Amino acid sequence: MVINLSTQHSLISNWVAELRDVDIQQDRMRFRKNLERIAEVAAYEISKTLAWTEKEITTPMGVSVMKVLANQPVLGNILRAGIPMHQGLLNYFDQADNAFISAYRKHHRDGSFEISLEYVSCPNLEGRVLILADPMLATGSSLVKTIQHLRDEGAPSEIHIVCAIACTVGIEYVHRNEPHVKIWCGDIDDELTAKSYIVPGLGDAGDLAYGSKKQQ
Repeated sequence: MVINLSTQHSLISNWVAELRDVDIQQDRMRFRKNLERIAEVAAYEISKTLAWTEKEITTPMGVSVMKVLANQPVLGNILRAGIPMHQGLLNYFDQADNAFISAYRKHHRDGSFEISLEYVSCPNLEGRVLILADPMLATGSSLVKTIQHLRDEGAPSEIHIVCAIACTVGIEYVHRNEPHVKIWCGDIDDELTAKSYIVPGLGDAGDLAYGSKKQQ
């Protein structure tokens, strides 16, 4: 299942437009904030699909029976670009457990690259809802490798991916390898460059959020 959060002409569309805008991108704080906002909306929408239970809440005047989350999810992000979206998810699922993964493209001199995954910090995932944040779903390779690696920490009951921009190529790759994953995105583009960057996309989300890096 793929949910494009821009199709309803909500504020998501406005925030995605700002993420793409080369002039507004110069404001790193605003760029990070827009990623965070998109993830907050995604968190709210995902919450509607989760299991809920009734709980008696004692107030100063009596008892109210309320619906609360049956179980807290695990929030994961792919460093470093995923940090602002992770914070957006955490703003809403504020009691969630958290996972951190260092999946990245390791480029070779011939222009090719492989996905390198060197660090994982993660709770037990057995039977848990896992929500992964990564702003750009381009080829889908890093997300698939991350999901497959995280299965060593237990089998999640559900997996949700939250991204700002997804590419149709990456969506198809994820669903070929992980058909039960649900993808929530700010918008969807159709083209990848020869170097696997999304077009029109928005550029390098990590660099725009935190500054350029020496490694490519």
